[in-house]
Amino acid sequence: MIFAALAGNMLIAIVKFIAGAVTGSSAMLSEGIHSVVDTGNQGLLLYGLKQAKQPADERFPFGHGKEVYFWSFVVAIMIFAVGAGVSLYEGVQHMLAPEPIKNIVVNYVVIGLAILFEGAAWYFALAEFTKAKGKWGYVEAVQRGKDPTIFMVLFEDSAAIMGLVVALLGVTLSGYWDLYWADGAASVIIGLILGATAAWLAYETKGLLIGESANRAVVEGIRKTALSCDEIDRVFEVLTMHMGPDFVLVNISVGFKPETQAPAIEAAIDRLDREIKRSYPTVKRVFVEAESRRS
Repeated sequence: MIFAALAGNMLIAIVKFIAGAVTGSSAMLSEGIHSVVDTGNQGLLLYGLKQAKQPADERFPFGHGKEVYFWSFVVAIMIFAVGAGVSLYEGVQHMLAPEPIKNIVVNYVVIGLAILFEGAAWYFALAEFTKAKGKWGYVEAVQRGKDPTIFMVLFEDSAAIMGLVVALLGVTLSGYWDLYWADGAASVIIGLILGATAAWLAYETKGLLIGESANRAVVEGIRKTALSCDEIDRVFEVLTMHMGPDFVLVNISVGFKPETQAPAIEAAIDRLDREIKRSYPTVKRVFVEAESRRS
């Protein structure tokens, strides 16, 4: 999905820049910048996915899974700093010194083709996201999802389509109603759309980057699994953290029944480890702490 979006955005960016140069449209120039930023972002996501696959080593004993979260956060900063910043600057400049658009038909052709390509990319991204979200609602899936690459492409494509609609409106108002400032205003609105998208993406990836816990259903399931062990009569804490989209670290603190002997405790911990990993495949490491009732 990311490879297809990268190739499509690269071609669309070239066409948009040509149209912007030929017609002098600020909105088309902003849309070209938008597509360039999207292309760079998808390249960064692919790089993050590649880095995340590196095996664990002495320096990173839990692997490199958080590379995905780091580069997803960088993508959000790129959208805000480059995409939104340049679009706002270009828009304000053209509003202060508005100029008529030349060869308006070129803009319509490019916008129409871009909407067609972006719409197809958005449809495939939505289908992928719908399949991945399962029974959750769309907003809930974004909030609870642990793989930002899935919803990030969908967000970018959604912002791209909104930007194209705004660009179409700005070009039309400027070209047919002689409201030359509208082209610059469209560029400003595109910048605001990019800024809002970047802010939401940064917010959603921040928790994962810092060290977000597994979903509540997983935590409660692990707690019930521990309590189902005959040797355990109390669960004090279940601490979890996502080290990557498919790597959950679990630290569970339990109390064993007073009469339980050391060999039985060892066997219970081994069973608990295997049962948790069997029930929740994303759990890769489990640490069990035996706590006394007094502590």
